[in-house]
Amino acid sequence: MPELTAPAAVAVAAPASPGSAVAPTAAAPAGALKTSRFKVPGEGSSVTISIVTVAVLVLLWFGVTEFGLVKPLFLPSPQAVAQQFVEYLTGQANDKPLWQHFLASMLRVFSAFFLAVLTAVPVGIAMGMSRFARGIFDPPIEFYRPLPPLAYLPLIIIWFGIEEMPKVLLIYLACFAPLALAARAGMKSASQEQINAAYSMGASYGQVVRHVILPSALPEILVGMRIAIGFGWTTLVAAEMVAASVGLGQMVLNASNFLRTDIVIMGIVVIGVVAYLFDLLMRKVEHKLVPWKGRM
Repeated sequence: MPELTAPAAVAVAAPASPGSAVAPTAAAPAGALKTSRFKVPGEGSSVTISIVTVAVLVLLWFGVTEFGLVKPLFLPSPQAVAQQFVEYLTGQANDKPLWQHFLASMLRVFSAFFLAVLTAVPVGIAMGMSRFARGIFDPPIEFYRPLPPLAYLPLIIIWFGIEEMPKVLLIYLACFAPLALAARAGMKSASQEQINAAYSMGASYGQVVRHVILPSALPEILVGMRIAIGFGWTTLVAAEMVAASVGLGQMVLNASNFLRTDIVIMGIVVIGVVAYLFDLLMRKVEHKLVPWKGRM
């Protein structure tokens, strides 16, 4: 019996009746099926919403204070806060100018932050690459990481006095733990296939770490830097409690002693804006250094 060819086999199939619908007998080609991918909205798409949200909050703040729903002692008006900002900016306030407080705080926070980057990132890389290093550094980091800075502030004062060193050290400790843990987590981002491919091409251990593992860990390290600088700014007020005569945290604490809520809110706004601007800068750096992040 002769073998049926493909056209003959199709012809043998039972013909459909004239009034019936013909069902497809073959699957559609793979290229004909289109699947829609879930799109994550970009940062630019939420800028307008963020601006509107901030404007609504300011208007709500203005309305609450304008109609006297809250006493000025507890919530001063936006005009009073803006007036204090102008007075501190122009040196008319009964205190040091704002730029002196700003520079002192910036020096403390960023010197501690850069010292933490120089030390915590290598420690985190060592913890991610070596079981011996992980066994040494993991217990003390995990022990002090959840402790609030005010808990070990008295001990730092007893050990190092009341000069600049304890202030920088307190902020440094706040930045160190998130940076080290982020670097350790990032060292596990490189897949085993990438590492094996590098070894198969003749790469040495150091070249694999430099060209495969570190680029894979870089996104986690940058996220850790953003988190660490946030912890640094939150620790600033506690650090400047140590006999500081200048600084944004000291300005806020001194104003709170005299119930100057307008100065307190002004200082909080300045600290928050500076931290937010640095976070935006870190996002730009992250976009330049790791443009592939989020596109895999």
